[in-house]
Amino acid sequence: MKHTLSVLVEDEAGVLTRIAGLFARRGFNIESLAVGPAERSGVSRITMVVPGDDRIIEQLTKQLYKLVNVIKVQDITETPCVERELMLIKVSAVAAQRSEIIELVQIFRAKVVDVSEDSLIIEVAGDPGKMVAIVQMLNKFGIREIARTGKVALTRESGVNTEYLKSIVATAKSA
Repeated sequence: MKHTLSVLVEDEAGVLTRIAGLFARRGFNIESLAVGPAERSGVSRITMVVPGDDRIIEQLTKQLYKLVNVIKVQDITETPCVERELMLIKVSAVAAQRSEIIELVQIFRAKVVDVSEDSLIIEVAGDPGKMVAIVQMLNKFGIREIARTGKVALTRESGVNTEYLKSIVATAKSA
């Protein structure tokens, strides 16, 4: 299972290196990583997606807390939260296919950010499921390059679990 960890750290040189070293020494992979300033000055938020069972994640959390610059570690996998990623996709786009590609871009609420004679660069922001879906739809045109940020996430203060709501709607539609 993939777990999403939200880690608050003191914003000092070498913190990310120490965290990456901790994972490397223990043979754990980080599938997604995003780092940026947090709500407080001098503090950064690291959001990472890590594969492993609950026992492994608990062990990693304990190890992270042993690092001097780590303030707080949360496994937000099962917590209602807002998750987003940013992706740039360069797609082959001959003149005959451009209108179809642009129509798909509009459906996904994405943007065309560069145009050349034989390609388009598309910017997509959204949840990880949206990223997978648009890539699947654009594959038939020929994807030349993809650049993708790591997942960023914040827990929902409202406690509303949109994944749960989506499953209820899907169940109601299939009934």
